[in-house]
Amino acid sequence: MLPDKYLHELIAQGEHQQQDFKYKIQDAVKLAKSVSAFANTEGGRLLIGVRDDGHISGVKSEEEIFMMHAAAYKYCSPESDISFSTLHVEGRTVVIATIPPTPDKPIHAIDETGERCAYIRIKDENIAASSLHLEMWKQEQQPKSMMEYTEKTQHLLAIIKEHPDETLNKLVRLSKINRYTVITTLARLVRYGIVKCNYADDKFSFEIA
Repeated sequence: MLPDKYLHELIAQGEHQQQDFKYKIQDAVKLAKSVSAFANTEGGRLLIGVRDDGHISGVKSEEEIFMMHAAAYKYCSPESDISFSTLHVEGRTVVIATIPPTPDKPIHAIDETGERCAYIRIKDENIAASSLHLEMWKQEQQPKSMMEYTEKTQHLLAIIKEHPDETLNKLVRLSKINRYTVITTLARLVRYGIVKCNYADDKFSFEIA
């Protein structure tokens, strides 16, 4: 496929779960958030040199690739895999940075002060990972085991069924189970597809799947 046709087909998809447009890269720290989010979710690509409205503005490819390398290797911990390809379309250069999903979740983005935060990708947004996601990733690194339906697990499921779309904090209060137990139990329930985690209005909520 010709480079211009390929790029226009990508742009026509718009920004979504696995694609983001970047007009230009000015801050490797901010860019690390995008790298973290893609790596911790399903992977994705950044079209660098494309405006939010899909207009091709072009970039200075060497400078942009340098910034992307810095984002992936200096401002991400552990380092994230990333690959680059360059397209020359309409007299402009667009860099496509591809970030695969990592088996070593979480990938943290590191800011100028050394603070670490992991991100996930939801639709076209980079969202700070919740304590539930951190626990799910922790559990994923452990050998799989049978799900135990303890009294607390059954009680929590009953609360979620009776009060759908409630936040973690509300479920802790309603269930009167300590926060750590609710988090670890919810993580297992979400991983096994028994409970669904939703995101809307800047908050995570839960319902029976």
